[in-house]
Amino acid sequence: MTHTEIWFESHGTRLHAIEMGNKHGHPVVFLHGGLADHRAALLNAAPLTAAYRVILPDLRGAGRSLYSAELTWRALADDLIALLDHLGIEYAAVGGSSMGSAVALRCALSHPRRVLGLILVSAVYPGSDRGLSQAQEAAMHAIGEAGNTALEHGMDALIPLYGRLPEPIRERAIAMMRDFDAASLAATTRLLASNVQPFETITELEKIDVPTLVVPGTDAEHPAQVAELYAQHLPHARLAQPGPDLAAALTSFCAALPWRN
Repeated sequence: MTHTEIWFESHGTRLHAIEMGNKHGHPVVFLHGGLADHRAALLNAAPLTAAYRVILPDLRGAGRSLYSAELTWRALADDLIALLDHLGIEYAAVGGSSMGSAVALRCALSHPRRVLGLILVSAVYPGSDRGLSQAQEAAMHAIGEAGNTALEHGMDALIPLYGRLPEPIRERAIAMMRDFDAASLAATTRLLASNVQPFETITELEKIDVPTLVVPGTDAEHPAQVAELYAQHLPHARLAQPGPDLAAALTSFCAALPWRN
C-alpha cells in the first residue's frame, strides 16, 4: 500500500509518521501498541484507507521516532497534537490499540477540541486508583526486564514477549522489532514497566464528550473488564466485538462521526 512519509518536530525531537488512503478524506489517526510501530497499526486502520485520510505515527520512542529519555503519557499525547498542527489539521478521529489506546485517551483528556471521535482497541489501563491486575503487572515487569536486556545483549532478548502471537503475526512482529533502536525501545519499556497510567480515576473519562468505539481485548494483559469500565464511564461509548466484523464496525463508526467541512 502506497504511503507518504511525514517528519515533524515536537518538543525538540524529530518524529516520524506515514499517511495513506484518501487524501481528500477526513483525517483518522491510529496509534500502534507497545513494542511496535506504525506497521502494526495497519492491522486495524487498513479498512479505513478507502474513504479516509489515515495517519499512522511512530510514537516517540518507537519505530523511526528515536528517543531515549524518559517518556510520559502527556508528552506522547502532545506529540499527536504537534503532528496535527504540522499537517494543518484542526481535528481528527483518534484511535489506538493497547498502549496506543492509552495515548489516544490522554490526548482526548488533554486536548478535547482536537479529537472528534475515539477508537479504543484492547485497552489496558483502568486508572491509577484501581491499579493493574497481577497478570498485567507481571507482563509489564517482563517487558521492562526485556528492554534492559536488549540494551546489553541485542534485540532478540524481546523475542519471548511475542511467544503467544499467532505464527504469521509473530514472525512479522519479530521482523519489525529487529528494525528498532534499542535505546528508544528501552525508553518505551521503562514507561510500561513503571505502571504509571494515563489517567488517575475512571471518572475522568466522563469528561470526554465525543463518540467512542471501545473494542475489548482478548487476553489477560488487555482484560475485557477494562473495556467494560470504559463503556460505562465514557458518555458516548459503544462496544464492538473483536473479530471478523471489526472492520465494518470501524468503518461505520467513522462514517457516523459529526465531521465538519
